[in-house]
Amino acid sequence: MTTAPVPRSAPDADDVPVLAEPAPAGPVRRFWAVRRIPAALLAALVLGGAGLLLYDVAAVRADRSAMAWRRELADGLATRPLDDTWVVLGAALAVVLGVWLLVLAVTPGLRAVLPMRREHADVRAGLDREAAALTLRDRVMEVSGVQSVRVKVGRGKVAVRAVSHFRALDEVRADVETVLAAGVEELGLARRPALTVRVARPPRKG
Repeated sequence: MTTAPVPRSAPDADDVPVLAEPAPAGPVRRFWAVRRIPAALLAALVLGGAGLLLYDVAAVRADRSAMAWRRELADGLATRPLDDTWVVLGAALAVVLGVWLLVLAVTPGLRAVLPMRREHADVRAGLDREAAALTLRDRVMEVSGVQSVRVKVGRGKVAVRAVSHFRALDEVRADVETVLAAGVEELGLARRPALTVRVARPPRKG
């Protein structure tokens, strides 16, 4: 006995899985440096000073004499006037150190990494300046008439100095600017940098 196959009914619209659309990307910010070396130095300095002071206080509590450096420091702070040279120098050093630490705390750092455009909210990408400069340099070297080129990529500016040994300089400059505009667009940077192009003839020998 044979049975005819039962045709499958079309799935309802509610049963069809729908892929979630990517979340909109947020504002692009610079990458923050970890700054392990300043943090490690400051932690070591604070830990060493606190440990030494705690040891000296414990020694005094155990009926031992305080260390000579702490006695001299206490006597100096008690007897020296505020306009003393060493007091002023110490205060100035403390202020400079504090300002330096505050600057490190509120600035992103990582100036060598350029943020790229964000297509998804959970993905961030950055491009190293040297890699961007090398990519643009290779693009400019493909322009007819360019003998050598130097590319410097900054946070908001790309400076190009090219040397052309034939063709009119205006034509070479126009081609270089066109190639650079396309190259910068392909880099996918979050902020489009300004372009500065200089084209010159090679220096004469002799």
